[in-house]
Amino acid sequence: MNYAQLLKDVEEEVKLIYVVSGTSSLPYHNLAHVALVVDKAVEMGRYYELSDIDYFIVVTAAWFHDSGYLNGTGLDHERRSGEIAGEFLRSRDVNIELINRIANCILATRMPQQPKNLLEQIVCDADLFHLGTAHFRALNKKMKKEAGLRSGKKIPKGEWLKGTLNLLESHHYHTDYVKKMLDKTKQENINGIKLKLSESKNEKKIVEDSRLLLTANTAGNKPNDDEEKQKRPDRGIETMFRISSNNHQRLSDMADNKANIMITTTSIILSILLSLLLRKLEDNQHLVIPAILLLAICVITMVFSILATRPALPGGRFTKQDIDEKKTNLLFFGNFYKMSYEDYSSGMKAMMKDREFLYGSLTRDVYSQGIVLGRKYWLLRIAYNVFMYGIICSVLAFVIAVMATLH
Repeated sequence: MNYAQLLKDVEEEVKLIYVVSGTSSLPYHNLAHVALVVDKAVEMGRYYELSDIDYFIVVTAAWFHDSGYLNGTGLDHERRSGEIAGEFLRSRDVNIELINRIANCILATRMPQQPKNLLEQIVCDADLFHLGTAHFRALNKKMKKEAGLRSGKKIPKGEWLKGTLNLLESHHYHTDYVKKMLDKTKQENINGIKLKLSESKNEKKIVEDSRLLLTANTAGNKPNDDEEKQKRPDRGIETMFRISSNNHQRLSDMADNKANIMITTTSIILSILLSLLLRKLEDNQHLVIPAILLLAICVITMVFSILATRPALPGGRFTKQDIDEKKTNLLFFGNFYKMSYEDYSSGMKAMMKDREFLYGSLTRDVYSQGIVLGRKYWLLRIAYNVFMYGIICSVLAFVIAVMATLH
């Protein structure tokens, strides 16, 4: 039997099935997916040096593996795919034993996959090859879109992500060839799904907290509200302060990183200037002005960068009058680091008993962080501007100096 010619007939038949069914435009289960599965089946068939018959079985199963999906639901489509393949192969006088082996390869792709031999393992791994590739995310979106089209309703993102995570964690590749190639990337895809689920939960929590905040603000003046509830800090307000404080902290970290970049950069330039260039200025008098200009620019930039990161500390003490007048912020260490624990503890207890004092301290803390951030970024802006324009001027000065010597 001419298996090469028979494989060409199989390819033409499957392509015709997709065109006639009118489902060739499906986002995921389309000819592009089938072609990918066939391509990987061919790749593994050659790697394992399969005989002509085994190679024919694997590639034919890959071509037909989703054909049953086109004339019904995803449920039990593997059995229908095997029947479609068998009907076609019988018309080509393929013996029943070969047809059964092909059908078994297709049936092995049913979840959870349980292949019994190498050929079935190859088809299974080819079918879900994308789970361990960088294209997984894009293909998963197509799968979600297709599932929504078939069900006639929009699938919630969180629900789909949970299902996808269950699939990835329960699935494992079967051939050593694919395990070595894809297991690492597949684990990265799992970690990515977990991260998205975590972010989704956080977003949902923020929305719920915002609703609670809105409810607290609109219902705060109702005469029937429980008095004890009015005295407790509302969850939404706490979330607002927490988010604001975290955002300020992230911005502060970003500012410090930017300042460190400038300090490191200017330190390297200064080191080069002092160790190499300045020694040779006696022999290169025309480079004196550009070198001094560059040196001054680096020093000024470094000074402003250091000022942006230099900590400023208040006196570290508060008085009983500050507590009584609710003027101090006990949430910032700079206001109490020189105080005894007893004085600080009594001040904290007074603040926690007084709703107005507590919220006032939180507000003052957020405001103080904003003031500090404003100063940091103002100094950083000066440093970056000096460095940017100064480097341009220094380069131009070097160019002019060199050009002058050439003439």
